[in-house]
Amino acid sequence: MDEMTSRLDIREVVERWVVWRDAGDWDRFAQVWHADGYMTATWFQGGFRDFIAVSRHGFEAGVRILHFLGGSAIDVAGNRAIAQTKMTINQRAVVHGVEVDVVCTGRFYDFFAHRDGKWAITRRQPIYERDRMDPVDPAASLALDPAMLGRFPYGYRHLAYLQTELGFDVKPGLPELTGDAVSRLYAEGSAWLGGSATPGTPP
Repeated sequence: MDEMTSRLDIREVVERWVVWRDAGDWDRFAQVWHADGYMTATWFQGGFRDFIAVSRHGFEAGVRILHFLGGSAIDVAGNRAIAQTKMTINQRAVVHGVEVDVVCTGRFYDFFAHRDGKWAITRRQPIYERDRMDPVDPAASLALDPAMLGRFPYGYRHLAYLQTELGFDVKPGLPELTGDAVSRLYAEGSAWLGGSATPGTPP
């Protein structure tokens, strides 16, 4: 298995994840995962099949969470790999009567395995680096509750604020740019490349 070919195949999976999920192409979206694939997000933690089910339900109800990709850094070790890909998460909703956009910048940190002739994801863990919230109408005025905003981690506090307003149960303690959670994630990634039995322990 040529390493450059593996890198290209992995990047294609990363891109397909974004395109097919955001388009609601659920049958093809299922193809980017291995059978034991696990997804962590601010609002969801669990197996990929359940992730597809709840994402599909939200999509059909009008929830729009969109993603854009940047560069990737991919480490390959035999039939395993770790891919880090710069990304943004974009969500539009109404907060305190004002339509807003939240943009969260971070990275997808993906545990990959080559099985049954293909590279696919065994675990996806976003890293949340920085976010912001802006009214869609620049003339609109929006005041957030500072106590509520302060409850959430810095890297995804505006995203968490919006999602909490929508009724989601947002998980604290997810990896940010620095801190114990991201250090633990990096250690799990190194262990995965070194042959660990599982792709870490998702939060």
